[in-house]
Amino acid sequence: MNFVEELEWRGMVHTKMPGTEELLSKEMISAYVGIDPTADSLHIGHLVGVMMLKHLQRSGHKPIVLLGGATGMIGDPSGKSEERNLLDEDTLHHNQACLKNQLTKLLDFDTNEANRAELVNNYDWMKEFSFLEFIRDIGKHITVNYMMAKDSVKKRLTGEAGDGMSFTEFTYQLVQGYDFLHLYKHNNCKLQMGGSDQWGNITTGTELIRRKTGGEAFALTCPLITKADGGKFGKTETGNVWLDPARTSPYKFYQFWLNTSDADAEKYIRIFTLYGKEEIEALIAEHLTAPHLRLLQKALAKDITIRIHSEADYQAALEASEILFGKGTAEALHKLDEDTLLSVFEGVPQFEIQAAELSDGIGIVDLVADKTSIFPSKGEARRMLKDGGVQVNKAKVGEDFTADSSHLLSKKYMLVQKGKKNYYLLIAR
Repeated sequence: MNFVEELEWRGMVHTKMPGTEELLSKEMISAYVGIDPTADSLHIGHLVGVMMLKHLQRSGHKPIVLLGGATGMIGDPSGKSEERNLLDEDTLHHNQACLKNQLTKLLDFDTNEANRAELVNNYDWMKEFSFLEFIRDIGKHITVNYMMAKDSVKKRLTGEAGDGMSFTEFTYQLVQGYDFLHLYKHNNCKLQMGGSDQWGNITTGTELIRRKTGGEAFALTCPLITKADGGKFGKTETGNVWLDPARTSPYKFYQFWLNTSDADAEKYIRIFTLYGKEEIEALIAEHLTAPHLRLLQKALAKDITIRIHSEADYQAALEASEILFGKGTAEALHKLDEDTLLSVFEGVPQFEIQAAELSDGIGIVDLVADKTSIFPSKGEARRMLKDGGVQVNKAKVGEDFTADSSHLLSKKYMLVQKGKKNYYLLIAR
């Protein structure tokens, strides 16, 4: 597999240094992507760089993930208008351990092959580096003129983004450049990859390698992922879409991909899945014959949910989705955990009922027309119950039905459905 060609048809190449493709065709090389461990989970914005490493490994080359334990303490000015919060050492160690667990699901760290993935932390080589050593051994090789010519620096210094730049952030590109030099010397790493906003930092590294060792290193960046409507990729009303199921449930994760627009799904399925070119083209063609079936979005959501979470999580998300659209069963509803239940029925009308009253049981007519206002009158409730138009927890009920504590989902909730599409979530307090 030709790595650059693979990325190009997937729409994952923004800029590459001349000679990059030739280098990859000559020998097995190591390449790295840097991730700052500013949280204890990756979010889907990180997946672009990780997918670049995945394709690199599939092409027979060696991927290196550099966790920025040192650079995470500084903050990166690229595209940022404000400095990041600086993290203490304990927090960074915790975050790094969590990120490694997630990365092992995406890259092969356990193979016996020479191109097994490797995880490094720049704190390991930066922690003993004194300031005087750094400015003597590294700082003198890169001029201030060179550093100030970078777009990320110019925008901050001219006030286009934020209120200037601290010396700490100004030196970020030197620290990142040194990372590349260190990996070049100790890990035979000749290529750094990242988002297009990292081009300035990456090329500082290639320049430092040239000036310090006389060697040649390369850079390749991918476009920054955007949404067709101009919105920021990976952001929802509640914030980032995380890989950690405790931060973003597998159901919500699945729904994010399922709800993408046709234009975005066509782009994302190339970037975030491992489907081949012919498979993707066939999927797109089939999708175009019946866009309302959302075949493209379903294929995208399935592939990525299984790889990030599991087959079981995908099946659970699928069943949960069907509940909302009237196809789910009572059994599927009872299997939902509390977080998924609340995610599925987020936004539906809610009513509080007294848990104590449920101990003795509440007749269905009183429940839906008196204890709650699901129906405006008992007469209307009886008519619909008689016609079989009321369900409790996805099971049809009649006028003689009595709701009690045994009907609570997760010992707290009851789902009432009026007609085909009107859901109400009752919460016992």
